[in-house]
Amino acid sequence: MDLITNIFRGLLGVAVMLGILYLMSNNKRGIKWRIVAGGMFLQIALGLLVLKVEVVTIIFDYVANFFVQVLNFTQSGIDFLFHRFDNNLVDDALNNFVFKILPTIVFFSALSSLLYYLGILQIITKGIAWVMSRTMKLTGAESLAAAANVFIGQTEAPLVIRPYLERMSRSEIMCLMVGGFATIAGSVFAAYVQFLGGSDEASQHLFARHLLTASIMSAPAAIVAAKMILPESKEITLEDQRLDVPKEKSGSNILDSITQGATDGFKLAVNVGIMLLVFTAMIAMLNAILFFIGDITHLNTAIMDATGGKFTGLSLEYILGLVFAPIAWILGVPWQDSMVVGQLLGIKTAVNEFVAYGKLPELKTMMTEKSIIITTYALCGFANFASIGIQIGGISALAPTQRKNLTELGIKAMIGGTIASFLTACVAGMFS
Repeated sequence: MDLITNIFRGLLGVAVMLGILYLMSNNKRGIKWRIVAGGMFLQIALGLLVLKVEVVTIIFDYVANFFVQVLNFTQSGIDFLFHRFDNNLVDDALNNFVFKILPTIVFFSALSSLLYYLGILQIITKGIAWVMSRTMKLTGAESLAAAANVFIGQTEAPLVIRPYLERMSRSEIMCLMVGGFATIAGSVFAAYVQFLGGSDEASQHLFARHLLTASIMSAPAAIVAAKMILPESKEITLEDQRLDVPKEKSGSNILDSITQGATDGFKLAVNVGIMLLVFTAMIAMLNAILFFIGDITHLNTAIMDATGGKFTGLSLEYILGLVFAPIAWILGVPWQDSMVVGQLLGIKTAVNEFVAYGKLPELKTMMTEKSIIITTYALCGFANFASIGIQIGGISALAPTQRKNLTELGIKAMIGGTIASFLTACVAGMFS
């Protein structure tokens, strides 16, 4: 009975999320339902295999461990550069973004450029890209970006399709952006595992598998969301579906490719840092205005009493928490947990997933195991207001002619990425 209930709740959530995407579409008649059906089939099949088939689970465990080890190589460079100045600098959580995430972007940029030149990156991503391209009839650029987003995230994936960026259509740009919002980067994978798993090795292993599964399952979901919101108007030909990435674009030799990648990565990191600063400051300013309103209207005291001190007053996080509480129930969360989960979903959207994942451990005792799993999947993505700025800054640094499309599509793409993560949470809820 529990399995039937879980499947029913999951299908209800999927139906609601697809309904929202349909209402958001700028061309409802242009939606290609083959893409929707193919994407949902891939997502459900992946969820079933990874969460219920032991052999596949073991494979995913090895893949997750491999990518964590690759990311650890970056730490050697960080230690050499920053520990020379202050041995505690990179261990300070407040400096984690500046002294760990941004250097990782530079490292992955150089590594991606090298892998372009050697042709290895194409081998890693082509399998996933080929399946999605043929199942949903996507262009090669869309498929490669979606596959790359699974492992390297929104700031590095555009580097994988750098030669295509300038000539991509609006629908393809939307697909690229939604994919970035709906998945996570390898650079933050270990941090999330530590947030959720704590010091317990078994718990870390469990959440590492769930996070990798969430990112992979969200790739086809992101395509579904993007293609429902902004369907492709042109006919996709076999030539468009080619998955080749021109090797000569990554440099004339190995050293040149590394140098070019590092330079592009530095520009990307600077854009990411600046845009994150601006959008975070804007959100802080809005919260200050809301708190002032709550103070003069005495709402702050009422909110603090009503939430038992979880919220100190009127804020964007509180408002979004209330908004997302019914959505949390739709995702499959028991009603008694919906306000807690809704709070986390709101915080993730208003601030970022780092803060939301950081708060999840202290709220675990107030949630059922099923709610914890669903929340882990629902939070797994970069869909928040600050990431709009990150994507605009990062992608436009590589393709300046696309800035207009990026700024016009930013809000819808973020919503699409949020819904893609929610679709993944619904599917995970069916099998948890």
